[in-house]
Amino acid sequence: MDTPQLLITAILVATMALFLWGRFRHDVVALASLMACVMAGLVPAEAAFAGFGHPAVITVACVLILSQGLQTTGAVDWLARAILPRAAGRLGSLAALMGLGALLSGFMNNVGAMALLMPVAVQLSGRLEMTPGQVLMPLAFATILGGMTTLIGTPPNLIVSGFRAEAGLGQFAMFDFAPVGVAVALCGVAFIIVIGWRLVPRRKSVADGDFATGAYMTEVRIPEDSKAVGLTLRAFEREIADSDAQVIGMARNEVRITAPHGARRIRADDVLVMEADVEALAETLSVFGITLEEQKPSSSDAETSAKTPDDSSKAKRDADLVLRELAVLPASNIVGRSARDLRLRTRYGLNLLAVARAGHPPRARLRTLKLKSGDLLMMQGPAEALSDFANETGCVPLGARELRIPDKRMALIAAAIMLASVAVVSFGLLPAAAAFTMGVVATMVFRTVPPRNIYTAIDWPVIVLLGALIPVAGALQSSGAADLLAQFLVGTVAQGNAVVALAVVLITTMFLSDVMNNAATAAVLCPIAIGIATSLGVNPDSFLMAVAIGASCAFLTPIGHQNNTLILGPGGFGFGDYWRLGLPLEVVVVMVSLPLLMVVWPL
Repeated sequence: MDTPQLLITAILVATMALFLWGRFRHDVVALASLMACVMAGLVPAEAAFAGFGHPAVITVACVLILSQGLQTTGAVDWLARAILPRAAGRLGSLAALMGLGALLSGFMNNVGAMALLMPVAVQLSGRLEMTPGQVLMPLAFATILGGMTTLIGTPPNLIVSGFRAEAGLGQFAMFDFAPVGVAVALCGVAFIIVIGWRLVPRRKSVADGDFATGAYMTEVRIPEDSKAVGLTLRAFEREIADSDAQVIGMARNEVRITAPHGARRIRADDVLVMEADVEALAETLSVFGITLEEQKPSSSDAETSAKTPDDSSKAKRDADLVLRELAVLPASNIVGRSARDLRLRTRYGLNLLAVARAGHPPRARLRTLKLKSGDLLMMQGPAEALSDFANETGCVPLGARELRIPDKRMALIAAAIMLASVAVVSFGLLPAAAAFTMGVVATMVFRTVPPRNIYTAIDWPVIVLLGALIPVAGALQSSGAADLLAQFLVGTVAQGNAVVALAVVLITTMFLSDVMNNAATAAVLCPIAIGIATSLGVNPDSFLMAVAIGASCAFLTPIGHQNNTLILGPGGFGFGDYWRLGLPLEVVVVMVSLPLLMVVWPL
């Protein structure tokens, strides 16, 4: 290896390590990787940001906006109303829901499709006497599988198409992915419906149609006249044992005590940090005259509310207070912010009563806890205010909701814009980037997405990730490191056998997509796949398609795909729960896709 090859290899190893560590967001890691390449002279400074003008990046941004149009106008709700049965059995209901999820994901943002169908899945789980997770995980996997069926179904497909064009072979057409992708998606969804859902761990039962999850973290303040004053923590926990609650922390005079000793006595005005089911705990604590901490406005909040009558009247426009659970989407603008940062009471008139974070119970004070994607929030407030908060922040309400079309005319226009854009690309009239940009212009003209929401509809971390990593992948190729790695895989691992090499590329891509972003995986693996095909003297399309399929198969961990992260809290899952269904599903994908790749895209 020469110096440039050593440098790009070291940068990529460090980038992958940071992706795996998860301490920093993927877009931050990608930008750091790009800047390292610039400083090392691997990417010219004047070309460092050329990736942001790459057709794949433009197309991803435009498709996200068009997807938002389908969501906000109610076009997807209409489709769900038409397709989903109301009284079918378990097999029929799961087939309809999974099929709809896969279909939508072929033409819109996977996370958007998942978010739209999550409340339906939760309701369905209650009717079918299944846990929410037994429906949510199959739905998440089905939406991921559906993305591999078209050019715009998922960002990795667009990246693969872009690398094919840069190799001088032209871009893939809209439905070039369908022959293999549809077959894999159908087989994968069929496996999930018949067998796979049984492999999902049962984390919590659902009774009487109410959505329940694992333990929440919540806080209770001890009033002066409470019967709990003077009790030891150990005695207090014995008294509330029926609620399956435990005290995990205490705050006294604003000093936080983690894992307090059981012999410590409770004083008036102490705040107990507890892990419990909120409703059962609230009922139990009423015996002690204790209320949930966030239900009682502080004096500073009251003063602020008095000074902002508009916000106060907004909070009181619906006198009926309700409890609602909201799931935090990966792209939500409240990720990394706390209740105090959001000013929930003064701005929205809402209380954050509790937070559930599956696998990693939060330990910070409730007001200062930094929220993460996949968190479940127990919110209290007027129903309309809660709906406004969910829409504004990008959270998914998990309670029952009616499928409705806010504006039938606008829904038809949004659907027509998406179909017209797809048709223009399918018939080769315009490249994908230009066709979908025209669709965005039409969206802005007809206002199927409110103008203020045009740019908020774009998942900017994904755009930054793609724009930053495309030049890095180019440096991998231009330095010759991709060819060296390809020769190693061909000569040492595959022993010169093209079929084995194809399997190696597919399985390697699947593994990497489970532990790092699927778009990043595609960007790194495409140059290597082209190098392997060149070394063997075979059709590079087979290997590029293997990368596309592998990048859409992140089923083993909650971090491989945003949809997996989204169901972590609502499903009550832990990190190690995904492989039970994910591993057999990946085996099915390999068994179906490998023969088809060699038939549809002969070596």
